[in-house]
Amino acid sequence: MSKQEEVTLGLIQMSSAEDPAANLKKAAKLVEEAADKGARLICLPELFRSRYFCQEEDPGKFSLAEPIPGETTNVLSEVAKRKKVAIVAGIFEKRAQGLYHNSAAVIDSDGSIVGKYRKMHIPDDPHYYEKYYFTPGDLGFKMHETSYGNVGVLICWDQWYPEAARLTAMLGSQIIFYPTAIGYFPEERDSMEGMRDAWETIQRSHAIANGVFVAAVNRVGTESNTTFWGSSFVSGPFGQVLARAGTEKEETLIVRCNFGDIDETRHTWPFLRDRRIDAYHGIDSRFLG
Repeated sequence: MSKQEEVTLGLIQMSSAEDPAANLKKAAKLVEEAADKGARLICLPELFRSRYFCQEEDPGKFSLAEPIPGETTNVLSEVAKRKKVAIVAGIFEKRAQGLYHNSAAVIDSDGSIVGKYRKMHIPDDPHYYEKYYFTPGDLGFKMHETSYGNVGVLICWDQWYPEAARLTAMLGSQIIFYPTAIGYFPEERDSMEGMRDAWETIQRSHAIANGVFVAAVNRVGTESNTTFWGSSFVSGPFGQVLARAGTEKEETLIVRCNFGDIDETRHTWPFLRDRRIDAYHGIDSRFLG
């Protein structure tokens, strides 16, 4: 476990333009600015280096992918080492010819890549055609040790699954990051508030059920048919929202998290102690009806 008593998070809520190089340059600058404001553990949104290309099935979009390590991690590793920060970065990973993942790299304050997570739950819905692009993750759920705390990463659609959060927390994660690209379509405008409330509620519930910090980092702006609703936030282990960004503009949240809150919450609500691990047979089945 990390010996850090607290950490200051930096959540980079940004929009993405057509030019991947410009997006990477902007992201690096925003990370530097967050570091200058005191952030030591900084997270970027899902697939931040490009627009959210999964709104259509286009074989040309595979050219956006890159290996890990690759150009994005090289640039961010240099920033991490220079600014002494750890970074969680969403990357369209090219694992091999014809094999791609929606991934996140965890870079520590010395510039080294200390972990990688590949998105486990892959949606296939209108304007979220991710199964066309991404192979489901095969690394399992992970905890990554950084200089500033034990970090778990889950990506966007993963955020709806309590099993993913539970296993990530059980590995020793103190903070679960959710790099995200989520929003609404024009025909959903009237129901957007309810959708966004459900999105935040489920993630806050993961914080409560597991006694961990949860940090969701979304993008903003309108891309093709989707308006991304921002609303990046940090939840404490008791479910309280420590900070929340707005819905329309780029923002960087700087949030201090005290790891002592994890102990305090788990003493008050000892959910891990009282789990009936002898009675959960069937949870690995598709359906029991």
